[in-house]
Amino acid sequence: QTTSSALKGAIQLGITHTVGSLSTKPERDVLMQDFYVVESIFFPSEGSNLTPAHHYNDFRFKTYAPVAFRYFRELFGIRPDDYLVSGCWEQGWPLIELSNSGASGSLFYVSSDDEFIIKTVQHKEAEFLQKLLPGYYMNLNQNPRTLLPKFYGLYCVQAGGKNIRIVVMNNLLPRSVKMHLKYDLKGSTCKRRASQKEREKVFPTYKDLDFMQDIPDGLFLDCDMYNALCKTLQRDCLVLQSFKIMDYSLLVAIHNMDQAQREHALADGTAQADTRRPAAQKALYSTAMESIQGEARRGGTIETDDQMGGIPARNAKGERLLLYIGIIDVLQSYRFVKKLEHSWKALVHDGDTVSVHKPSFYAERFQRFMCNTAFKKIPLKPSPSKKSRSGTAVPRRS
Repeated sequence: QTTSSALKGAIQLGITHTVGSLSTKPERDVLMQDFYVVESIFFPSEGSNLTPAHHYNDFRFKTYAPVAFRYFRELFGIRPDDYLVSGCWEQGWPLIELSNSGASGSLFYVSSDDEFIIKTVQHKEAEFLQKLLPGYYMNLNQNPRTLLPKFYGLYCVQAGGKNIRIVVMNNLLPRSVKMHLKYDLKGSTCKRRASQKEREKVFPTYKDLDFMQDIPDGLFLDCDMYNALCKTLQRDCLVLQSFKIMDYSLLVAIHNMDQAQREHALADGTAQADTRRPAAQKALYSTAMESIQGEARRGGTIETDDQMGGIPARNAKGERLLLYIGIIDVLQSYRFVKKLEHSWKALVHDGDTVSVHKPSFYAERFQRFMCNTAFKKIPLKPSPSKKSRSGTAVPRRS
């Protein structure tokens, strides 16, 4: 716990300083060398000419590619003031630690207004992200609508002989919206079932086989929404494939509006926190809806406030859902270790169902699963005579 509070304190001090010093530098175009710059500053506990006194041990704070990340934040509509205040880098604003650390063993923090996730990453992942930056820059310029993670900053805290690397990203799952189900989907079926240990958690993350069992008919989206989602996935997969990235997942969290209403009625007012509308997230492309629809759909309140940033959908029962989705775990490159892992698994299982695969095959299988199995177009309503003959209810258009 002490280590965690010291880390949070160091992150807050470091980012406040780096964003502040960056604001004194003039705006300019991003140059190739900007992607490789690393700035470093020492924070002694007694303070210095440049840094305030603090009650943690001495530490050094490194900022990677500060000018490039400033450009990314601007592209996502995050002004320096928003980043400082919203990110709670100012002392006294709490960073909330999320108990559910991923399979990677990373620590996760969320800013108190739900905008930002701070995640600790391994040395190899941080190194890979740095190599990715020029291509990431090119992709965002061509295609600001994306389900890829939105990277806002990469930093390193050096203290007590340890390097703790952290990346600041967009938060996919607002805590003020109750999620009823959550899936980590790869499009692979080999051993893709949540473990018993995972199932015992308060908010478990299920996998592909669980999804096919729980939601065999898939999630229904209206035609425009389905097309926008599949097009975005296609473009994102092409980018990931070009970097030889694989083993990524689509995180799908589901808020069931009808179920939330029933829970609300049952609890007779005590469940207000789950169904109240949160403040709209500020960042331009931070919500799932905007990731696939982009700025063009921001005109009315229907797409943003009423749906709390989620993508409207229905299940086979016709219940109204909001989906919160994004591609996660993209800092895996298909290196020798992964190739070896695939060869070994393929000897034991059917090679095509294994999650670790060649990037091109992985991307194709991933898209096929998402656009054929996980998400489907809401079928057009049949004529009344056909409906009465078949006797089956068809999910209504949202």
